[in-house]
Amino acid sequence: MTVFVSPFVAGEGGSALTDEIRERRSDLDLEHVEDEETFEAHLDDAEVVITQRLSVDVLERAPNLEWVQAVSAGTDSYDHDAFADHDVALTNASGIHAEPIGQQVLGYLLYFERGFDRAVTQQRRREWDRYGGGELGDRTVGIVGVGAIGSQVARYCRPFDARVLGVKRDPSDAPDALEAVYGPDDLPRVLAESDYLVLACPLTDQTRGLIDDVALATLPDDAVLVNVARGEVVDQSALVDALEADELAGAALDVFDEEPLPESSPLWDRDDVLVTPHMAGSTPHYWERCADLFVANYERFVSGEPLENRVV
Repeated sequence: MTVFVSPFVAGEGGSALTDEIRERRSDLDLEHVEDEETFEAHLDDAEVVITQRLSVDVLERAPNLEWVQAVSAGTDSYDHDAFADHDVALTNASGIHAEPIGQQVLGYLLYFERGFDRAVTQQRRREWDRYGGGELGDRTVGIVGVGAIGSQVARYCRPFDARVLGVKRDPSDAPDALEAVYGPDDLPRVLAESDYLVLACPLTDQTRGLIDDVALATLPDDAVLVNVARGEVVDQSALVDALEADELAGAALDVFDEEPLPESSPLWDRDDVLVTPHMAGSTPHYWERCADLFVANYERFVSGEPLENRVV
């Protein structure tokens, strides 16, 4: 059985991931295909593919394909129905981003809590005006989506004595770092109590536009919104309106409904908004962790065991 690393893995990632997998399983028949023409020529033989994207057209022309390993946590760009129709398993890379994104979120919280946003503004103006900083131990952090990333955020918050609440599809399965966890129907309760609202949920039909004008109005006026999920989880126009009306203290955004963020977006020029270019999951250990995840799942695959991180 040949495992193909597709040409759709961005940058040098395909080569790096191939090398990491070979270090772990030198016996594996593994081929990194670097151009689309060659990849298409191998579709009849493909049983396992590691990729960053895969079209329905490829699914239809790969009769022996059984399993696709995505190298991202989000799989909203894949046609789940088509995978199901073709009886092809799709697994994601959930978990490998937890540490870097968790650290990024912690940085966002400290940025606002300790007034770094104000410090940056004053520095640009060469203005010396002392001000006070807060402590996370006095704050409530609400996390929407308590999977691998949301759980890591909760764990990072606990040493600072922050009160951490969670919203999870299945509240019965939640980490101990949460003081309390609620189902989706209780989201308004968590919104009302959150000084920081962290979005770490997948993009689904249920979460698209979840944080709309009503949700934003439910947050306290001094709350900060943090989005490391998907841009479409937030109604971005409603967010801008809330910020302009001083109904929020600020926002830290790594994802947007249009990427790259257009130059015309008012979010660029706001002192109360921290914009990062969809890089929260970046880490020098990315491909190592991808390889660890794939190899462990490959062993399950060949032994007929259920795959981990399976989304289809």
